[in-house]
Amino acid sequence: MNFSKEDYIRAIYHLSEESEGKVRSIDLAKYLSISKASVSEMLSKLSKHKLISIKPYGPLKLTKKGFIEGKQLTYKHRIIELFLSRILGLKLSQVHNEANKIEHALSDLAVKKMSLIMKNPAYCPHGKPIKVLIQ
Repeated sequence: MNFSKEDYIRAIYHLSEESEGKVRSIDLAKYLSISKASVSEMLSKLSKHKLISIKPYGPLKLTKKGFIEGKQLTYKHRIIELFLSRILGLKLSQVHNEANKIEHALSDLAVKKMSLIMKNPAYCPHGKPIKVLIQ
């Protein structure tokens, strides 16, 4: 599977939530089920776009720009997961992969409307908090 820049940013954001910011490239490779070489290549690109800062042998850090993008992408992903679960009735085991497939295609406006339909929920179907989208 080919992962986009957004997939990496959201993954780093998610792993940072889980590990109090101590994300290593090997953690990212395991989370995405891809090679460390693929991760290294994309991390270089993300660094050039000033979305992450990399220090040798240190944890991956999202820059302010990367953090904002990660939070927005995570918000979008979790709203879509909940919509798929609550409104469309998909099984919990299906919603993550389905959300991955469609999150890049939906606009922020469409996701906001999905959230409004569900009365601005606080948690995704996996119990993770849905933090308010940064404007």
